[in-house]
Amino acid sequence: MDAVSDNRNVPLCIDLDGTLIATDTLWEGLVSVLIRRPWLFFAVIAWAISGKAVLKREIAARYQSEGGDWPYRAEVLERIKLARKSGQPVWLVTGAAESTARTIADHLGLFDRVLHSSDTENLTSRRKRERLVSLCGDGGFDYAGNSRDDLAVFDAARRAIIVAPDRAASRWGNSHEAEVLPLAGVSSLAILKSIRVHQWLKNILIVVPLVLNHEFANLSLLLAAIAAFFSFSFLASAVYIVNDISDLANDRQHPRKRLRPLAAGAVSIPVVSVTAVALLLASMGLASLLPPMFWAVLALYAVITTVYTFVLKRKLLVDVFTLAGLYTVRIVAGAAATGVDLSFWLLAFSIFFFLSLALVKRYVELDELADESGTQLKGRSYVGSDKDMIAQAGIASAFSSAMVLALYVDSKEVASMYPQPALLWPLCPLILYMLLRIWVLARRSQMHEDPVVFIMQDWRSQVTTIAGAGLVLLSAIQL
Repeated sequence: MDAVSDNRNVPLCIDLDGTLIATDTLWEGLVSVLIRRPWLFFAVIAWAISGKAVLKREIAARYQSEGGDWPYRAEVLERIKLARKSGQPVWLVTGAAESTARTIADHLGLFDRVLHSSDTENLTSRRKRERLVSLCGDGGFDYAGNSRDDLAVFDAARRAIIVAPDRAASRWGNSHEAEVLPLAGVSSLAILKSIRVHQWLKNILIVVPLVLNHEFANLSLLLAAIAAFFSFSFLASAVYIVNDISDLANDRQHPRKRLRPLAAGAVSIPVVSVTAVALLLASMGLASLLPPMFWAVLALYAVITTVYTFVLKRKLLVDVFTLAGLYTVRIVAGAAATGVDLSFWLLAFSIFFFLSLALVKRYVELDELADESGTQLKGRSYVGSDKDMIAQAGIASAFSSAMVLALYVDSKEVASMYPQPALLWPLCPLILYMLLRIWVLARRSQMHEDPVVFIMQDWRSQVTTIAGAGLVLLSAIQL
């Protein structure tokens, strides 16, 4: 009975950043605000000079997040519910700004009291300890935290609960026999997932001009293509990180995208930001080894993807044409890096082929709405009733790509380049088989959200691709 009575008089105080949620509200808000409004950079410096409490207030005012936007730790929520069930009051005690703390507390409805930073006080470390001791007395509260900043608070708590600890908090826990919730921290695998290494396979398109011009045995050109591949891949990964940061709120509402490392809080904003800068520098370093025209194409890709991230992806149909164009830019980059001629036929084919795949991507997202109503796709300009039109356009694009390929095979250009041009004709039904099968599976709701990733993982698509490559090689052999 005494223990129950003690619990009813001793609040369980929960830290927010890194404890209740698997991210840091200040870092997330700061980077998101600067990505969307880079002209505020000098204002951010001025706020920081005025004090961290001012910086938090100003960032929170401009980063309008909803209570459901954050990656909550299920284990901590369960601990809170158990405490409430036993009659123990639960407080949210955080260094976050008032608007952020109140929004989260109102969303969860689990806290009896909320303590937060003010315009004049950054409620962290010793200031947090002093506030809790003044309210509850030394040893008059339990505290759940995660970092070096929480050590002073742990020292004054009756019971310390350490959640996903950093190195300093982990050492403190080991020396004080504290209760530890050893949740997963940042891992190399999470970082690799955040840069989407699997998407680098898309950049194999860079070597297509080299192969189609029969220059794949030229070692110097092959090395140039390899350098271009990694330069493009590093830049693309940096852009993926920027895109994920800017779209965090929408990703956390998406059934699959919420599992991405950044959205799930498996990797922190500072870590991915440093990673993005390193990738950008590596991309520029490799590009410096290649012709100036490659630099121009790389810069064009960076501009288009940046505009796509902040503007074009929310524009009806413009988004899918942009995605198709970005695939074609990869082919142009390959020609620029190696100096080989670029075929009009190849560009025309790639536009229709990749437009069909981009439309599949949107179709799958619309299919997840599970109705034909006016429900709008989050972060996009599509509604559920657009699904059939998107499918019709995508299938038409698939046939158009096959038609362009057929005209190319029948052209004088092919007759002059390939000793056995007739062997190229089966490419047309192979392309149609691959694309139409993807559309059939999409209509059955059996398609991956990214059809390019599906092609990489699907053995039938792999066999089709290998067969097509074999036909191209055989047609180039002089019998």
